[in-house]
Amino acid sequence: MLFVVTGPSGCGKSSIIHHVMRDLRNIRFSISHTTRPRRPSEQDGRDYHFIGRTEFERMVAKKQFVEWALVHGHCYGTSKAEIEEKGAIGDLILDIDVQGARQIKSGPLRAVFVFILPPKHEELRRRLRERGEDKPEIIARRLKNARREIRHYADFDYVVVNNKLDQAVLELESVILGSRCRTDVRKAEILAILKSFK
Repeated sequence: MLFVVTGPSGCGKSSIIHHVMRDLRNIRFSISHTTRPRRPSEQDGRDYHFIGRTEFERMVAKKQFVEWALVHGHCYGTSKAEIEEKGAIGDLILDIDVQGARQIKSGPLRAVFVFILPPKHEELRRRLRERGEDKPEIIARRLKNARREIRHYADFDYVVVNNKLDQAVLELESVILGSRCRTDVRKAEILAILKSFK
């Protein structure tokens, strides 16, 4: 199953997902491609696939992305190969922006959509500043975009408010575990059990 997690920059998506990946079995992380510069804390191939704009545009032209968007002046995208390879093994979680999530929602892929909200605007500002990895003008742009992005929360299946990290992690894990128990997801297993009763 595909889990699409989104929310404004600084809301804590990556931190929540990191803990979920540590806690749950049989779930993999989809690594997006981006043209933005690598931050000191990031590693190529672990956090993102960092590529140049020309390479990104070549992939777009070849229709190699299931979604892509221009966000905060840089390109981000999820490759079809990433979805096909990791999705064939088990559940897959995507950490993407609101534009990308809406593209996937309007496409053929079946997914569970989760929106992460910060508890309030001031807290989001504080988190972006304390991260210490962006210049003030970039933080201002991210906050401006956040005002627009949070209005789309109702387009998603679930909303997690990241006020306290441990609670937000528990809520996302609950969404994943609950989704795995849906009747349509477990149909093959259910049919096998029913057959054993004949």
